[in-house]
Order: sequence, then structure tokens, then C-alpha cells
Amino acid sequence: MDSGTGSSPSPELAAALHRLRSTLARLKAELELAREEGAAPPVERIRGDVDEALELLRAVERSALGLVTVLVVDDDVRLAELTARGLRRMGYDSDSADRFREARPGEVVVFDLGLYSGLDESARSALRSARPIVVTGATDAASRALAKSLNASDYLVKPIELEELAAAISRRIAEG
Repeated sequence: MDSGTGSSPSPELAAALHRLRSTLARLKAELELAREEGAAPPVERIRGDVDEALELLRAVERSALGLVTVLVVDDDVRLAELTARGLRRMGYDSDSADRFREARPGEVVVFDLGLYSGLDESARSALRSARPIVVTGATDAASRALAKSLNASDYLVKPIELEELAAAISRRIAEG
């Protein structure tokens, strides 16, 4: 498969496209089999295939289009969703949550430092690995030290502007 420039796609893109095609083919086969047997489709298995296909599509978009995915984690659910929505308007693929979940490959994490105390050691380790952008209302030295211990790529004090957050995301992406 060649692009318009005559060059081959990256190995990551080719692998993601292959896995996406396989997942969609499995999904189609499940639906066709259910129709032939006159049975109800296996909804949970199909939902799993759709979730997997969407995740693979994200990988393709990241590789081919440079799409940046962002997870906004804040104890204020409404603020997290408003921030994620604003980032989506700016061209990011952004989700919101009120609890930390392990970051997907290549995903930038924006983390409210107020949630730190509720994390177990496994989640704390995963958060350190993600090199989060920390957002907080705290300006004290202890909060800055905590952010540093989390291997934070940036420390932003609330309230933050979307442009300020986008600049922090750009810096985080530039780090690799």
C-alpha cells in the first residue's frame, strides 16, 4: 500500500490498519453468522469488537494524522467534561473522567492533583509513567513537590485557559 508520495506507511500505521481490518472482519462474521442461524447477535462480543475497532482507529489516526488524545481527570465532573469538550473543539481527541484510569498509548493525561490521595500505588505508578500535566488550585511548595514526584510534565494553576492547556499539551507531545 503506497501513499500519494510513493512511500510506504510507517510500520505502526500498517500494523494498526491490519488489526483494524481483522477486528472489523470478525465483527462482520459474527453478524452474518447470527443472521444465517436466525439467532440474536452476541451483543457483548460485538460491543467488545466495536470498542476494539474504535481503539485501533485511534491508533491509526494518531499514526497517520498526528491526532493527539487527551484524558482530562478532575474531581469536578462538569469541569472535566467542559475542558474535554473545549479540547475537542481545538482538534484533540479528548475524554473526561472523575477517576484516573491507565493512559492509552500516546495519550496525554491532564490530572487534578486533588485526586492524588485516592489513588492506590498501582495507579500512582501508572500516573508517573504517563508524565501528566498537573492542574490544581494549590500554589504551595508541597503541591509542587507532589507534582514533581509524579513526574509531571507541567504544573498549571486553576483557573486555566484552554490556550494555556493546549500549549502545555504541545510541550508534552514535543517531549515524546
